Amino acid sequence: MTVVEISRSSTRVEPPLPQALRRRIDAEFKSRWENEWGRKFVTHGRTPGADAVHLDGNDYLAVTGHPAIVQAQLDVLRHNQQFVVQSGVFQLDGSPASQFEKTLAEWLGKEGGLLCQSGYAANLGLIQVIANADMPAYVDSLAHMSLWEGVRAANAPAHAFRHNDPEHLDRMAARHGPGLVIVDSVYSTTGALCPLAEIVDVAQRHGCMILVDESHSLGTHGPQGRGLCAQLGLTHRVHFITASLAKSFAGRAGYFTLPHELRPYLMCHSYPSIFSSCLLPHEVAGLAATLGVICDSDGAREKLRRNTKRLRGSLADMGYPIQQGTEQIISLEAGAEIDTLALRDALEERGVFGAVFCAPATARNRSMVRLTLNAALTDAELSHVEAVASDVARICKPWEWPVTRRLRTRQ
Repeated sequence: MTVVEISRSSTRVEPPLPQALRRRIDAEFKSRWENEWGRKFVTHGRTPGADAVHLDGNDYLAVTGHPAIVQAQLDVLRHNQQFVVQSGVFQLDGSPASQFEKTLAEWLGKEGGLLCQSGYAANLGLIQVIANADMPAYVDSLAHMSLWEGVRAANAPAHAFRHNDPEHLDRMAARHGPGLVIVDSVYSTTGALCPLAEIVDVAQRHGCMILVDESHSLGTHGPQGRGLCAQLGLTHRVHFITASLAKSFAGRAGYFTLPHELRPYLMCHSYPSIFSSCLLPHEVAGLAATLGVICDSDGAREKLRRNTKRLRGSLADMGYPIQQGTEQIISLEAGAEIDTLALRDALEERGVFGAVFCAPATARNRSMVRLTLNAALTDAELSHVEAVASDVARICKPWEWPVTRRLRTRQ
């Protein structure tokens, strides 16, 4: 009898969940699951057809499937037979992973860096080491969840400052003293660009370290795609740059920069680095090849900017409240989850697929359909998105969304 046959013939019996857990699920989730989501997970909509326009991924430069990247991965898969899967701390200095860490650090203009399993692991593992209970952490209110989790892992006092508000940060740092300032360069829910020069000035004035998560600007901004810090000439004033390499690099990894003097200490205290396995050789080879592609992608970056300018302009003219952002991420913030799902369904029925974001990725009742643009979108695809958005606007009335009223109040 095969394993599959044994599995099919077995009676599946699970031990009962504790009543305390059942009560918590009922209190925190049951109504949401049954009433708002209709017993279907919120991110699961229709299955896209062959002619669907995908605005639900993060491959901004459309590098997936690039021949040079695929060939680099295939070469390693075919010829590397001796690799030992182990924790990243066991990777020797001459390993492909170590070599890529150095190459990426040099490209970014920093002393060194560390590869991680994900952007989440990078932020968690770095902040866990560089902050502690005696160091206040000043975090932009819309910073990525992984940054907040890093602060929690460090047991650092967390102080949220108003989104993209250097003056509020200045007042908080004056009150609580030197610490760690944490921002995203481009915010993942709204596409807002950080006023990074002003933030760095405030951090420096108060003797703070600063960490910039460049997940959504690495590859898309700056010379050769080196990011917003490089674009603004701020790299030498920023202590740490972190990034998910699952965006423009379209890989499965994360990365952060660090000075040489910190590396030995970090390797003994950063739990994600110690207790997670390293990247596989073909993944490292793919990332290294991707870096070369990104360096040569000025045309794709320009195309992405044109696509962004065009679609943002069209949506704004239709009454969609997208003024909070400027970059390739566009937030259609319908508000309540039931309204967001209606928006998602209306878009997908017409062949446009974005990504639903809701709590905990957003604040409660501030859920959204996020549209992420890429350099491969054609004029015909953009025209289709514009036609669909115009049609959907008459149904979902974005000029009546709560975010529209809030934006009017601020004006």
